[in-house]
Amino acid sequence: MSNPEEQSESPIRIFQSIAGHSPTSPTLTRKHTNGSRIHRTHTGGSRIHRTSTNVSHKESRDPDLDINLPYRTFSDGVNLEEYTSEKPEGEMEGPFEPDGQHRYKLVTFVPNDPGNPKNWSKLYKWYCTMVVAVTCFVVAFCSAVITAGTVGPEKEFHVSEEISLLPITVFVVGFGIGPMAFAPLSEILGRRIIYGTTLLIAVIFIIPCAVAQNIQTLVVCRFIDGIAFSAPMTLVGGTLADLWRTEERGVPMAAFSAAPFIGPAVGPLIGGFLFDAAGWRWLYWIQLILAAVVWMLITFTVPETYAPTILAARANKLRASTGETDHVTEQDLDLRPFSERLRIFLIRPFQLLFGELIVFLVSVYMSVLYGLLYMFFVAYPIVYQEGKGYTPGITGLMFIPIALGVLCSAACAPLVNKHYMKLSNKHNGSPPAEVRLIPMMVSCWFIPIGLFIFAWTSYPHLIWVGPAIGGFPVGFGFIFLYNSANNYLVDSYQHQAASALAAKTFLRSFWGAAVVLFTVQMYHRLGYQWASSLLAFISLACCAIPYVFYFYGARIRRRSRFAYSGDDKEEKMEAGGESSGEASEVELERARSYVSTP
Repeated sequence: MSNPEEQSESPIRIFQSIAGHSPTSPTLTRKHTNGSRIHRTHTGGSRIHRTSTNVSHKESRDPDLDINLPYRTFSDGVNLEEYTSEKPEGEMEGPFEPDGQHRYKLVTFVPNDPGNPKNWSKLYKWYCTMVVAVTCFVVAFCSAVITAGTVGPEKEFHVSEEISLLPITVFVVGFGIGPMAFAPLSEILGRRIIYGTTLLIAVIFIIPCAVAQNIQTLVVCRFIDGIAFSAPMTLVGGTLADLWRTEERGVPMAAFSAAPFIGPAVGPLIGGFLFDAAGWRWLYWIQLILAAVVWMLITFTVPETYAPTILAARANKLRASTGETDHVTEQDLDLRPFSERLRIFLIRPFQLLFGELIVFLVSVYMSVLYGLLYMFFVAYPIVYQEGKGYTPGITGLMFIPIALGVLCSAACAPLVNKHYMKLSNKHNGSPPAEVRLIPMMVSCWFIPIGLFIFAWTSYPHLIWVGPAIGGFPVGFGFIFLYNSANNYLVDSYQHQAASALAAKTFLRSFWGAAVVLFTVQMYHRLGYQWASSLLAFISLACCAIPYVFYFYGARIRRRSRFAYSGDDKEEKMEAGGESSGEASEVELERARSYVSTP
């Protein structure tokens, strides 16, 4: 959408309501896809009446009527699609009947609006992208750095090996719980306040871990840190959707996708030598230093990127400067109580996870990969420390090939994006979401290849090179798969990108937390070779997932209630060929998806 505000002289869209309803009790009518009409009456709450030509009036709740379009009342013969087309000058077309009683000044982005994050300079957008990417790196680093020193709390607090692994497990459990709240809250309150508050909480609760005198303190505070640290990992997808257009998002998404895998690879490397030199408590002090730095960067240098929050601030400024109360945003015209909106948003990730085949299977695949990553934190010490007698510091060096694989695949991102742009042009700028799966279809085979190499070169009497080399194709495949999965979910559910990514994070985090607790037993019972081979066979079976969605994904999305079916179209001005404005912002994309989805 578009949005103005150059103070009082900004080009503000004027909308008129009809039918003589008071502003406090409007009726919204829209044509339902089955030919019936839906009337919503607001009298403090929200009641919905569905009528059909051959069915009597029936009252029901319909959470799907989550359309924040700029209207209060529609005429009986309204066609909702007429309200979703825009003129080049930023006006929304629609058959409004002017009774002259109610006028609303809808604050929106105007064409080429400098306040629209998508219109910021590329340099500044890249700065914001790299800050949130570095933040994700630090979060991933914090999750993995303590794996090199679990023996420290085990000996100092006199607990078993399984108990000493709990701080890792509960941290990852927190990773799964936090996104279910933070993702939808970011779509209500904005991204920046969530980033700032959660990172501050995380920084505070690292301190008790560093000075802990018992294992209970470690477990509780690591759980809180896991919840708080989950917010940046969840919101980055939505932030990138705020900043970059669809055709530009490939390379920035690669920068983000590399962070969650480089962090866990670097964590044991640094943590191993730090543990050898200074003890296990310094594994927490280094987290405190890094987390405090990224909290200051993201809080004080990255502005709000979520369009509805930016527009709400503009509307407040206009109301204060003009003294008029009729400056509103689309969210202001959504008269549902905050509690009702919050309830809908909180259940949305679960609806996507358990009601959408695409979200569920992609989440399963990412869970397998995420679990594999955390299994490595336990498997590498088993193979190298237990099997070969290496120190934690030397064992940490074995993670370097994984990091190199991640970096090499991230370096290939421009080539992947170039290929995507070629396919995008072939589809007139609107390629199907399944185009994002092509890198996934190629790279999925690297994971089982690397695992089989790791498995059958892990004999204690063999040289260290074999298992280490096996980590390179695994790291190389990780980033391509993760990047493609994120892009596919964002393109398929871009109007609810944060919630779709939260659903994926929820499932993968709980699986990643669980595998840490049984990896030692699995490797001891099956042996080094067959334990790793089991993981390889599971990842081999998952290779079918991108192929299934490549050929059948469009058909599945057409039958989906939540999948995005709008078009990101930008009209070009004939003079100079410059963009005449944004086709839509996140909230209008959501509205269009509900309009066009059966």
